[in-house]
Amino acid sequence: MARPLEFDRDAALDRAMRVFWRQGYQAASLPDLLTEMAISRSSLYAAFGDKRGLMLECLDLFAHRTLQILSRARTGQPPLEALRHFFDRSVVDPPGGKAEWGCLLVNTVLEMADVDNGLSAHAAARLAQVQAGFEDCLRDAGCPPAQADELAAFLMLVNQGLRVSSRRAQPLQARRDQIATTFRVLSAAIPTEVLST
Repeated sequence: MARPLEFDRDAALDRAMRVFWRQGYQAASLPDLLTEMAISRSSLYAAFGDKRGLMLECLDLFAHRTLQILSRARTGQPPLEALRHFFDRSVVDPPGGKAEWGCLLVNTVLEMADVDNGLSAHAAARLAQVQAGFEDCLRDAGCPPAQADELAAFLMLVNQGLRVSSRRAQPLQARRDQIATTFRVLSAAIPTEVLST
């Protein structure tokens, strides 16, 4: 009979996610992770399998929280305002982290390409879910399907660019200005009759 876990698995996973988010997968050593998670090596293996298994769960957790930002905004705001809130919240002031860390998903796609294509693809699949959330908002705003798809791809391109540039410790106001420009372009691309409905 397996022994029950003797630590808070969710809290340990959250702390591990922050280590990977700050340092990247390859730079995050097992001792770093164990210290931050406050667990033993045997507990990590029992709960998560190995470092790679832990990273996969961290990517899923990060994606879930990212999608929650958009989902919560959509329940109380019009679709385009919900999208704007998503960018303000996740790019300018990410919950549980720092803007200078970028995005764990984008970071992993870049870091692990041609190193561990499985991890890179897993992160890319989670980014595709975020893009699908953008597309849903744009459809709800009245965009026809083809336009919603095109504009969602545009927003994801901006999202990824902002996350990469934030790693260079870009000033906060510069990020805000770029988001404002993005949404001016977005509004101009959507027919006035759609925006007024």
